[in-house]
This record gives sequence, structure tokens and C-alpha cells, in this order.
Amino acid sequence: MTQRSSSPRGEPPFLPSRIVSGGQTGVDRAGLEVAIAYQIQHGGWCPKGRLSEDGSIPSRYELVEMETAEYPPRTEQNVIDSDATLILYEQRLKGGTLLTRRYATRWNKPFLSVAIDVSSPVAVRVWLDQVRPQILNIAGPRESSFPGIGERALAFLLEAFAASATEVSS
Repeated sequence: MTQRSSSPRGEPPFLPSRIVSGGQTGVDRAGLEVAIAYQIQHGGWCPKGRLSEDGSIPSRYELVEMETAEYPPRTEQNVIDSDATLILYEQRLKGGTLLTRRYATRWNKPFLSVAIDVSSPVAVRVWLDQVRPQILNIAGPRESSFPGIGERALAFLLEAFAASATEVSS
């Protein structure tokens, strides 16, 4: 991902300088993968022991372990440490994904909740260009909740990050 579309003014679409997530399967890892694809710094907090539903979060993801193996503390810390949170989901918000939105509201952080099964990636492009978060938290359901959501979220994010201002104004 070395080339990005330019806006009519010649500016590339806005991209954050850092992407964080909790490292869980599904949307969290899609966020980390898009960071790697775009050579954006990545990180975030994860449970003690790098706990995830598939065992251990791969070491290729530069995450910091919390003192606890519980998921909510890392979810909250990632919201606190970011400038804005992008929540990707399908069907409806529930569980940890809904908790992420509650933490964003509690900490007065901008957030966008996007149902990737019915929304356009251009909505994310517009939001990123408006909010311009330097540190972006990406969160959403784990793989077991919606099988295949990691791949769908990654494709959605790659399209959103590549979208140009021309596509936005169309």
C-alpha cells in the first residue's frame, strides 16, 4: 500500500499516525492488519498473557499486556489512549463492541459505529477526513460472533483508507 489517491487539492486522504486495538480475532486484528499494510504504527492494550479466543495474540502485533486477563480494562484503556474510535460491526452492536461505544461516550471521545454489511467505506473516509485522529482505535466483534468478519472488516478498511476525496464527493 504505497500509493494513495489524492484529493482535488492534491492532498492525500487523511490517515492516522497510529492504530490501536485489543488484538482479539475479527475486527481488532483487521485494524492491526490495515496498519501493517499502510505502514502505520500500531499497538494498543491487550489482556495479560496476550489472551484471545484463539489462544494467544500473535507476537507480530505490537501490543502491551494489561495487569489483568479481563477484556474490559484493555477495551477502556484503548479508548482512553486514542483520539477517536472506529467501531465496525454487522447486524447490531452487542457485548464488547457495545462496551467500546459506552467507553467512548464516557470519555467524550469521537466515535463512528459502522455496520459494514450495509454501509459504504466512503462513510469512514469522510469521518476520518473530518475528525483527523492521530491515534485511531479500531474495534468490533470477534470472529466467533460473526465468522469471517475479520476478512470482511479488513477489506472494508482497505477500501476506506484508499478512498479519495473524488469518491467522497461523487
